[in-house]
Amino acid sequence: MSEFFHHDFNTNEWSIIISLIFGIVVVFLLPKHFTKKNTCLYLLCGMFFGFLHDHTLSVLPVSYYEINDSSSFEFMDFLSHAVYAPYSYLFFYLLNLFRIKPRFTLLYILIWAFVSVAFERLFVFLGIFHYQNGYNTYYSFLIYLFVLSLWVLFYFIIQTYGEKRY
Repeated sequence: MSEFFHHDFNTNEWSIIISLIFGIVVVFLLPKHFTKKNTCLYLLCGMFFGFLHDHTLSVLPVSYYEINDSSSFEFMDFLSHAVYAPYSYLFFYLLNLFRIKPRFTLLYILIWAFVSVAFERLFVFLGIFHYQNGYNTYYSFLIYLFVLSLWVLFYFIIQTYGEKRY
């Protein structure tokens, strides 16, 4: 495992910082389509699922990949999970902007799954993810299909019942 890691501040840390700054700028520049509460939910959705899946798949006994420069959790690992927040917000934002109907959600999910795999491949190239034990992006593609499907379901539930009081 140690052959994967470079312990200086290098490409993977810069990639995370640049991605996070770019994502934050995009979120703040987009016209507001959601309430502050829903905006927070959509941002947290990405961080939660990113953290959940990364730490489910990257810890023993499975340990399918390592994140960044160390197998222990570091501050840059937290920032790498924060990158998922603008990503999820953009997913929900475009779903709302284009008013994707339920019959077209499968296509929307597929497009986002392919985009997600492309970004993951880029992050592998940049040294943010280090696959091991036979893991590859085909497994990630299936995870993205599952997570993005949950997000679409979550979005429609929020749109239908989110602001109602009982």
